[in-house]
Amino acid sequence: MCQSKNAKPANAPVNHKGFKSDGTHWASSYDPHDKSVALPSKAQIKASIPKECFERSAVHSMYFVLRDTCWAVLCVYLAHTFLSTTMPAVLSTSFVPWFVGWNLYAFWMGTILTGHWVLAHECGHNAFSTSKTINDCVGYVLHQALLVPYFAWQYSHAKHHRRTNNLVDGESHVPSTREENGVGPNLEKQSHYAWLHEMMGDGFFAGFQIFTHLVIGWPIYLAGFASTGRIGADGKPLGDDVADHYRPFSRMFPSRIRHKIFASTIGVVGLLAYLTKLSFDHGFLPVALYYWGPYMWTNAWLVLYTWLQHNDPSVPQYGEDEWTWVKGALSTIDRPYYIFDYFHHKIGSTHVAHHLFHEMPFYKADVATKAVKEFLGPLYNYDPTPFPIAMWRVASTCHYVDSVEGIQYPRSINDCPPGLVKPKKA
Repeated sequence: MCQSKNAKPANAPVNHKGFKSDGTHWASSYDPHDKSVALPSKAQIKASIPKECFERSAVHSMYFVLRDTCWAVLCVYLAHTFLSTTMPAVLSTSFVPWFVGWNLYAFWMGTILTGHWVLAHECGHNAFSTSKTINDCVGYVLHQALLVPYFAWQYSHAKHHRRTNNLVDGESHVPSTREENGVGPNLEKQSHYAWLHEMMGDGFFAGFQIFTHLVIGWPIYLAGFASTGRIGADGKPLGDDVADHYRPFSRMFPSRIRHKIFASTIGVVGLLAYLTKLSFDHGFLPVALYYWGPYMWTNAWLVLYTWLQHNDPSVPQYGEDEWTWVKGALSTIDRPYYIFDYFHHKIGSTHVAHHLFHEMPFYKADVATKAVKEFLGPLYNYDPTPFPIAMWRVASTCHYVDSVEGIQYPRSINDCPPGLVKPKKA
């Protein structure tokens, strides 16, 4: 077990930066300000995991593709058998069952397709099989079917793993700063986001955070308008440049993979064209019911996992002067997802192990997580809070960081004094 000589037991409450595991709210036990805690190396952590956890099998992985596809076929069959694509009159007695039925289909089909998303994610990490060709072929088909530009995502997601919780060169869910959120040095609300909070209040603003993340967050991220890093592939600050996932010449990507970015974008455009043709041939409502409803739920699950895996008021983000790979990887949080672990291949409940060694197949992650937990002790993050409650807490408390330097903890606009609105001087 990796602890300093003065380390507390794994279940002991600790205080740092005002956080405390007091039975009400979970808090991370690691305080990066405590220099007496020696972090293990990547090699030391890997040595604690059984070697068989790194063995990959294309046959074993394809079984899960087949299993998830069978669930999806069953879901479509049930919808086709029991639901009509013709919307009844809103005031009729048949409207409510119709509305509830299609929403149940959208939720469960989206939940099932998130499993396909996770399997494509395995392909992107080369954890699906020992063959890169098989990984990329399967990953391309599964991701492009969900309008994910596979090779573009593969590159940006690899950077997310390389630079986790790095405030300058991280990727995906990189927090904005106090100034970028319109909060002044004395917590006065000076512009945009802070003004929205003043108008909405704490609760509505948390709901707005959930909406922007789960409903529109994924397409906005892919388009390069939110949550991207601050450094381009050329190592220079992005500034006002848009780092999207579609243009081969986007500064997010090095020139050597432009042909792959083009292939991903062609796949997305091709599927959009096909969906458009289906809409003209069979009607926009049937396509929306069968495809776009589940698509929205899949996106919501995807963003929820990434959002909650790396955000908590007690989990730090790091500037370049403080960041190390181990610090970033250990800033990941495992959470319970109950029945959804079955459909989503435990991507949220074994994510610490995955972030440490992404080449490890998901079906070995339980064993690896047990080993990592035993080795890391208090350094292992597991929040037992039910994920809907954890989501509300993160939406209410993790809005910005003070700067992109040093050790930063998420701050909340809720802490800004109400009524203290001072427009920023030009």
